[in-house]
Amino acid sequence: LIIDAGCSGPEGNTDKLVIRDSPTYTGMKQNRVTEKSPAGTTVNSAYYGEGNAIMEFMTAATDLFGRRCLLQFEDFNSNDAFPLLAEYRKQFLTYNDDIQGTAAVALAALLGAMKLRDASSNLRESLLSQTFLFHGAGSANIGLMRLLNEEAGVPLSSIFVTNSRGLIWRNSDGGGSFRNEEQKQFAQVGEPGFDSKDLVTLVEHVKPTCVVGAVGVAPNCFTKPMIEALMKVTERPVVFALSNPKSQAEITAKDAYQWSEGKVIFGSGTWFAPVEVGGKSFAPGQVNNVYIFPGMSFGAVCCQASSIPESFFLAAAEAVAKSLGEEEFMLDMVVPKRDRIQEVSLNVATAVTLEAQKQGLAGKPLGEDWASVRAALDKMRWTPKQ
Repeated sequence: LIIDAGCSGPEGNTDKLVIRDSPTYTGMKQNRVTEKSPAGTTVNSAYYGEGNAIMEFMTAATDLFGRRCLLQFEDFNSNDAFPLLAEYRKQFLTYNDDIQGTAAVALAALLGAMKLRDASSNLRESLLSQTFLFHGAGSANIGLMRLLNEEAGVPLSSIFVTNSRGLIWRNSDGGGSFRNEEQKQFAQVGEPGFDSKDLVTLVEHVKPTCVVGAVGVAPNCFTKPMIEALMKVTERPVVFALSNPKSQAEITAKDAYQWSEGKVIFGSGTWFAPVEVGGKSFAPGQVNNVYIFPGMSFGAVCCQASSIPESFFLAAAEAVAKSLGEEEFMLDMVVPKRDRIQEVSLNVATAVTLEAQKQGLAGKPLGEDWASVRAALDKMRWTPKQ
């Protein structure tokens, strides 16, 4: 279901495309009505206040399909996405895939990277010894940072994030370079004494072991000097280029592998062809939330969960990482191959159901352990017949 709250002209989208005024556009040909939120951000007026469109839809859907109906937010501007998720996540069975699904698959890929570094390590504990640099402070990176900090236990002192002003910081007077409350949560204390807009300089000062790019408007911003700076920090840096389409990726797979001589552990938001370096083949894992949302939704619906807390997404991420097999290890993939998606989704649904039962949120328990829950879910799912 699409909620049509209006559409801007070319000035309102990154690629300056004519959408609203195209003769083939079937939506309302009017601007969105906006207002300033209490946090000072621009939001859509139709989504807030008495009788707003979101509450009207959520209420109608659950009146028709029941309180266990799962309602998934998709493609909301981050200024609206965060407050709407906070408003409705405890009232309805709902989550935001752009924030939480993307965050969970990125976390799964980070756990997969930890596994590639040391298959015998405790994956969650391995995260605690990392330093993270997030380039871009949109909903995807904010969601991942929250998951790392609030669920995986990574301290805020190990999480650095940029916006268009450079490294996000705050001071004791309440000022800083953050643009909203979500960014402020992860702002470093004190203005940096170096040019934090320059990524090479930033890497040299922050010394990250994991870098996640999700800027969307800065293709190829992860340069060879930056990769070389990362290689001085750690032998196997993790580099994710999550922006898509491919033309917007922060770095290509070929450059990441060749500039690091195959040492970088790479993941991308879009598909890249395999790369051969030094006689070894590398197949970048596509860090896409298709690994999360089918199993998340299936598990939550089947066990009749009453809500979807953040712990479900940590459980889902671990299930994806634990699904990695020998073939993926040989190719340095941080997520399983795409042709295993049905198997991985069943693993995610199993992990979500077990977490729901553990938290007392499951209205319908499906088993006592992994094997029994997985078997019950397998019987409940539809699979196409050849």
